[in-house]
Amino acid sequence: MAEDGAIDYTLNNPDTLTKYKTAAQISHRVLEAVTGWCTEGAKILSLCERGDKLLEEEVAKVYKGKKIPKGISHPTTVSPSSFVTPYTPLSTDSEDAATVLKPKEVVKIQLGAQIDGLGTIVCDTVIVSAKGGEVSGREADLMLATYYANELLLRLMIPPGLLASGSDEEKQKASSQKPITQSKITQMLEKVVKSYDCNLVEGTTSWLFERNEIEGKKKIVLAAADGSKAEGVPELGDVWGVEMGVSLGTGKIKTLDNRPTLHRRTTTTYQLKRPSSRQILSEIVKKFGTFPFSLRQLDDERAAKVGVVECVRQNVVRQYEVVSDKDSAPVARLLTTIEVLEVFNRLIGSAITKNGVVRLGAPPALDTTKYKTDKKITDDEILKILEQPTAKPTGTKNKNKKKKKKPAKKVAEDEDDEDSSDEE
Repeated sequence: MAEDGAIDYTLNNPDTLTKYKTAAQISHRVLEAVTGWCTEGAKILSLCERGDKLLEEEVAKVYKGKKIPKGISHPTTVSPSSFVTPYTPLSTDSEDAATVLKPKEVVKIQLGAQIDGLGTIVCDTVIVSAKGGEVSGREADLMLATYYANELLLRLMIPPGLLASGSDEEKQKASSQKPITQSKITQMLEKVVKSYDCNLVEGTTSWLFERNEIEGKKKIVLAAADGSKAEGVPELGDVWGVEMGVSLGTGKIKTLDNRPTLHRRTTTTYQLKRPSSRQILSEIVKKFGTFPFSLRQLDDERAAKVGVVECVRQNVVRQYEVVSDKDSAPVARLLTTIEVLEVFNRLIGSAITKNGVVRLGAPPALDTTKYKTDKKITDDEILKILEQPTAKPTGTKNKNKKKKKKPAKKVAEDEDDEDSSDEE
């Protein structure tokens, strides 16, 4: 709750929700546009530049004339097949700048917008030149594994008892259950992806989102390899960036030799010695605050490559290493911004509400009928969870009363007819 005179940035404030919604709608429109540009031979650098330009144009259209900070919450990144982390090459690195998309390549697109420090980030995986057509083989396995694992994770993030039905005693009993543990979440997700002969990407992390912060005080780490532990659990009023990473390889990762170009200012303060470093930091603070940025977004890219070195060394700026699958196998990623709140709103992203988990900024639902494979999920516990909605329906009780939803078990048995949790 906000103090007297202070702005309430919780989801209790309708203005906060509107700002999240506005940022999410922008993120969604730009993601759709960049996806359409991902064709064989397209330069990744050009895609990133065009995406950022469109983000800036869309952000400029909203909250005009108001003294509200707004901008990009995550630069446009387009990651090639085996890359795990967001990738955004520089024009001054000739080899990386020449990278183009290949036919049938599995590509990850990530970007986001923010209004008043309230950011949404979305990530989707697409297959180059597969628009509208059927996909089979290992690429189909990867896309289905990632989709269903993501759907399961969103349901596992619902606080205990939030969607419980029955008597008050039954609801209270459901609410008193302990939240699912990080290790249990990983175990259940591994069952899903292994059904398609895939593996979770180690260290895939979902973070609590706060104002001006995309790596908040709580996190969930999947397939943790370095002993990383979950911190906190999803609660009413939370906004999370929920990430899913799946690999056709072992899921183990390695750091590449590519120059790190994605950075983010930390809360560390230090009196930088080099004038060039101070100048770069000043520009970073003014343009991006504490949101991620690419060096190509700074005024002088070459000067930025030099000035950022001391910033990183003194930990006033964090650099994101370029990481890929250890086996160089294709990787798919999804990132959904969710919310948990009391009033149901169809947004982009996700929030936790009394109605459940609401997607604020999300990749488009996968049309599973276009992905052909003989593999399927057979675990009854998981199929039962996938049948459940992520949020309570509102205002359509009578209208939808007679409609019967196809069970997830049937969906898994017949991929051609499945439609199970696309809108849940």
